This record gives sequence, structure tokens and C-alpha cells, in this order.
Amino acid sequence: MLPANITSSIYSTFLVTGIPGLEAVHTWISIPFCAMFLITMVGNMAIIVLIWQEQALHVPMYLFLAMLAASDLGLSLFTFPTMLRIFLLDAREMTTSACFTQMFFIHTFQDLESAVILAMAFDRYVTISHPLHYHSILTTTVIARMGLAIVVRTLTVQVPLPILLRRLHFCHSNTLSHSYCLHPDIIKLSCSSTRINSIFGLFVVLSTMGLDFLLILLSYVLILKTVLGMASQSGRLKALNTCISHLCAVVLFFTPMICLSMLHRFGPRLPSHVYVTLANMHFLIPPVMNPIVYVVKTKQIRDKIQKLFIIKATEKAQVASVT
Repeated sequence: MLPANITSSIYSTFLVTGIPGLEAVHTWISIPFCAMFLITMVGNMAIIVLIWQEQALHVPMYLFLAMLAASDLGLSLFTFPTMLRIFLLDAREMTTSACFTQMFFIHTFQDLESAVILAMAFDRYVTISHPLHYHSILTTTVIARMGLAIVVRTLTVQVPLPILLRRLHFCHSNTLSHSYCLHPDIIKLSCSSTRINSIFGLFVVLSTMGLDFLLILLSYVLILKTVLGMASQSGRLKALNTCISHLCAVVLFFTPMICLSMLHRFGPRLPSHVYVTLANMHFLIPPVMNPIVYVVKTKQIRDKIQKLFIIKATEKAQVASVT
């Protein structure tokens, strides 16, 4: 039950925030963000289409990469447009339903990406530690089951979040700290009891990204143990080289999140734009950088893309010569 003197102040909309202190240059800031959004869309869609079309790439490593690209696309589609609306149009208002929907999909694709990165760590472990049994362990059926398990786990923990938020009233303020709706940010504005929401939100984070990060660390401890047991120096370097792209994905995804969490809890009080920048890095940088890293570091994908461009150029030249 709400006190009678605040029931008239309950908000039905939220205001998302740009970059505090830089409102005067939001239009200029939108230029690099537009470029990032374009790179994200083109890069991740190119990887998905390429892996879909090329039968030679229908192997576990690249199927997991396609899943990673799909989760990056989803995360970008629910973050970049809202930010660009703020920077270009100063459109900050969101209805409660739109905000909760955006929050659900952002956290869903965030958890999906975390789980896919864990699956890719398992793929690297099997590749290095059990190379002779790789194809018998990671069969198409096993990969499909892993993908299904990832989706089921994610939806199981994420579906209750917007449902639990519906029981809350918001009367302290309706201005969020970020350019998109996030669960911890929303519950801070509630004037209802948020104990259940806070406990369940913490459980979701620990049981998904927290657990995934620990299992990824365990995977690399086992990988390192196997690599150090190799007799050949060149063999050790070759094995470690196969992990570089995945390690980049791990660093890009988890480092901003861990830094932000540590600063909030243990660090000095910093300007608000520092926290906003770190949050933006966590949600926006991985979808931009992952396709670039994998294209640069993965010879098979790089060769297929070069081949595709050569074929397109040849077809255009043939059409031009005929006309």
C-alpha cells in the first residue's frame, strides 16, 4: 500500500539519459555511434550469412560464432536505436511497457551472449585437450541441444523480471541513469518494496553471467594445463593461437561489466559520465568488435569473404562487358 500523499505522483513513463555533461555535443556524438551501428549490422549479418551458405563452415566453432553474431545483433537492435533517438532527436521518453520490453530483450541477449561465449570456451577446451575425439564429442545433435539449453536457461530466468516489475509503483523519479532500460536502474526508482526484485535480479546475474565467467576461467585453466604438457614449443604456440579470438570476446564482454561493478561497490565516487561510458562499452563494444576480431584472426572466414568479394567483382565486370 502506497501513502496517500504520493499516489498522485506515480509515473507511467520513463526518461532515458544521454551522456551527462555532453548534451551540447550529442549531435556530434551520434556520428561515431551511427558508424558503430552500421559496422555491427554489416559485420554480424555477413558472418551469419556466410556461415549459413558455406557448407565447409558448418562445424562447431563456426556454428557457435554464428550464435554469437546473432546475440550481438539482438543486443545492438535494442540499444543503438534508443541511443541514436536521444542524440539526434532528444527523444528521451519511453512508456513503461516499452521500457520493460527493452529491458527484457537487452538482458536476454546479454545472457545469451554470455552463455555462447561459455560454449565457445568448451569448444576450445575440447579442440586442444581432446582433438582426436572432437567430432565425436561436439556432434550436430550436441550443438543443437546446447543451443536449446542456452535459450531455455535464459528465458527461464529473464521472463519473471518484467512480470515482477509490473507490481511496482514509481514515484521517486522517472529519470533513468542510462540511455536504455536496465533492471537495476529501474528498481532504484520504485517507491514500492523491491526486496524480491533485488534478490531475484542478483540470483539471475550470479546464475548466468557470474557462473559462466567462472566456468570460462575453469576451461582456460584446463586448456593451459594441457598446453603446458605439450612437448613442442611450436605446438604450444599453435594451440594458444587458436584461443586468441575467443579470449578477445571474453575480455570485450566481461571486462567493462566487472570494472563497472567494482567501481560501483568499492571505487571512489566518479563523474556520472564515467559509469555511463563503461555501461555503453559493455553493451555496444562487443557487437562492434567481435566480427572484426574474428574476421582478422580467422583465416577460413577471411578467405571466404575475400572469395565472395572476388566473385561479386567478377560478375559485375562480366555484366559491364556484356552491356
